[in-house]
Amino acid sequence: IGNQSISANEYSDQLKRSLAQYSQQLGTNITLEKARELGLDRQVLADMMRRKAIVAQGLNLKLAVSDQMIIDEIAKNPAFQDAAGKFDPAILKRLLDQNGMNEAAFVDGERKTLLAAAIADTVDADYAPPAALAEAMFRHENEQRDIRYFVVKAAETEIAPPTDEEMKAHHEANKGQYTAPEYRSIAIIKAEPADVAPRIAVSDDEVKAAYEKYKLDYYTPETRTLLQVTFPTLDDAKKAKARVDTGENFAKIGEERGLKPTDMLLGTVKKSDIIDSILADAAFALKEGEVSAPIEGKLAIALIKAATVTPEKQQTLEEAKTALTDRVKLEKSLEEIKSLYDAVEDARAQQTSFEDIAKRANLPFILVPAVSESGEGKDGKTMEVPHKDDVLKLAFASDAGVENDPFTTKDDGFIWYEVREVTPSALRPLDTVMDKVKADVVAMKVRALASDKAKKLVERARGGAVFEDLAKEAAAEIKSIAGAKRNETSADMDSEATAAIFAVPEKGFAFAPEGDGKGAKVMQVQAVLAPKFDAKSKEAEALVKTLGEDGARDLAGIYVSGLQQQLGVTVNEDLWRQITGGQPN
Repeated sequence: IGNQSISANEYSDQLKRSLAQYSQQLGTNITLEKARELGLDRQVLADMMRRKAIVAQGLNLKLAVSDQMIIDEIAKNPAFQDAAGKFDPAILKRLLDQNGMNEAAFVDGERKTLLAAAIADTVDADYAPPAALAEAMFRHENEQRDIRYFVVKAAETEIAPPTDEEMKAHHEANKGQYTAPEYRSIAIIKAEPADVAPRIAVSDDEVKAAYEKYKLDYYTPETRTLLQVTFPTLDDAKKAKARVDTGENFAKIGEERGLKPTDMLLGTVKKSDIIDSILADAAFALKEGEVSAPIEGKLAIALIKAATVTPEKQQTLEEAKTALTDRVKLEKSLEEIKSLYDAVEDARAQQTSFEDIAKRANLPFILVPAVSESGEGKDGKTMEVPHKDDVLKLAFASDAGVENDPFTTKDDGFIWYEVREVTPSALRPLDTVMDKVKADVVAMKVRALASDKAKKLVERARGGAVFEDLAKEAAAEIKSIAGAKRNETSADMDSEATAAIFAVPEKGFAFAPEGDGKGAKVMQVQAVLAPKFDAKSKEAEALVKTLGEDGARDLAGIYVSGLQQQLGVTVNEDLWRQITGGQPN
């Protein structure tokens, strides 16, 4: 690009970094082959070319970035600062090492980034869309229409049955609808705590030791269901307590204070749940059913009633034995899984089959027959696959004969998988999908008939026929919709109907098929409501901001495209194919 170049190593390194970022974002490994399918390899090169074009222009204009400016920008980057917010050279070095970069290359990249930003900012900074554009967009997005409509129906009895020729033609013209997805057979070995724990022996001494270690986990603190009434003064609280002591209902005291039963209820709580320690101490000193003396808390003066008291409970060793035994087994299973991991990997290195590995290690082996990426079998039924989402995503990113790394489960287990067989996507023969093709052709004919009926009624309405008479002829009820918007849909107005009604003027007629394909709407615009444009409104300001951002991006894109044409761009196609394995572009 002009006097700037992108070397094979530079592109290759950037491509690797980009694929790593994409893989992390998507939660799956993006291979180079997958990147080519998605066009990511070209996107990375295009981004680098745009940047180089701007840098080349900066150099042509004899612009420069000082060392001090680069130092200041790096020091300001939070990624390179310690907990106190100070620049830490050690953090910078560690991050550069992790990304396979040296300091000189990083500084050079920062220099070019700042230079490119300086030029780009002058192109798109403070772009303001024309007022006429903002107003037109505002009116377009916010225009409302009042509509009336009725639905004309069509039935299967009104159409001719599909012929063999029609079904054959439909099958040929719509191959995508009748094409089976790619299927893969997957072999799986599982090594999870739940798989290993049942076979682990646990002694009584180990259970006793675990009880002492985790004793608090089997302790339930005392809880109380508490009611509270607050008072403005201590004297008011004392008077209320005196009434309670003479038999007055506590709830009645609360009602007089304007409290509902739900307002008085503090809930069933532990002592630690009550923020005010003074209230907590008083509440947890009460007997069940007892009302406290007036409490001067940190935030309020209150009376508290202990409606129920559930004592604390410490499970005995015997009571907790079953849960403790399972817990110890799970803990020990994690250690055994580490040993099993090494054994499985060693066996894989010796080309041992999954079946034999699983048998020797006493681990579950699952052979998933032909399954689609969406998790369905050839019969269309959902299939059971361990860790389904992860296994299918990884298996369909791999291939038959490829040795894959195991992945770690959330409970620190391991799943090994291999693709045994790939059944390519293929068009299903007509005789195997005849029922579906027939149903689709019938539905298509019914939909076409409904639309044709509606179209003819619209033509008559445009010719002067009375809308009410047409609805009566169709034995349909006229319905109304007020304030329909161009970019909004509802159960009554789907996107197709909305587009149709906004394509005609006020008092105009339009039609659109119903979503179920068994009818069509005949519609008339009753009124067009044009909103008033207030440039100072929040909605208008938000629109102007969006238009400004979009316009700035467009300007920057046009500028860079012009630069590339002006500077000249050439690509070494042979080198490109060597790096990516892609086709000439």
